[in-house]
Amino acid sequence: MYRKTISLWRYPLTLLSLFGLLWVVLAIAPVFRKDWLLENMLVFIAVPILVLTARPLRFSNFTYTCLFAFFSLHAIGAHYTYSLVPYDQWFQALTGGSLNEMLGFERNHFDRLIHFLYGLLVAPAAVQIFAHYGRYPRVWAYFFPLLFMASHAVIYELIEFAAAIIFGGELGQAYLGTQGDVWDGQKDMALALAGSTIAVTAMAIAGRLPVRRA
Repeated sequence: MYRKTISLWRYPLTLLSLFGLLWVVLAIAPVFRKDWLLENMLVFIAVPILVLTARPLRFSNFTYTCLFAFFSLHAIGAHYTYSLVPYDQWFQALTGGSLNEMLGFERNHFDRLIHFLYGLLVAPAAVQIFAHYGRYPRVWAYFFPLLFMASHAVIYELIEFAAAIIFGGELGQAYLGTQGDVWDGQKDMALALAGSTIAVTAMAIAGRLPVRRA
């Protein structure tokens, strides 16, 4: 029994340890410490909740992998501030060419990527949450996770907006990260919904959309 329990939790604990190590490394000398603290409110809230609720609801290894990938990329964004993540410099160092020039980007799109990946990588957890706690016809197994993810995308944009008003100045602009795009919030929400739709659809096609019938 003890060996079975250890085996059951070895993988998520390994991912948690790796994320903790990465987080500590990226916590050293971030580009903008105050923005780093704001960005990490998500980590300070979400990770303890995932740990404390792991026993009644153990996610699949696939879901834990998705969450690990998202939180790791978020930690990178928090370290540099999202609008300053030097992905183009990294791409140039590897290939000798500019990714931004290749794709015609006129801004830093790391934040756009993360909003899309939020939908894509967190949706599997939403699917399992609703499958575990809900009882409903199968069709709602598609819609409840999508509505859940869409509402979170809206709430996050409202939090960003409120923080920009409250803190203002350089910190507010760094956290908001619009980079001059007046439709930034709407685009971010659309990308999160697109990622969620792809994730839920792919899980349905693959037969990995669990549901507890009413």
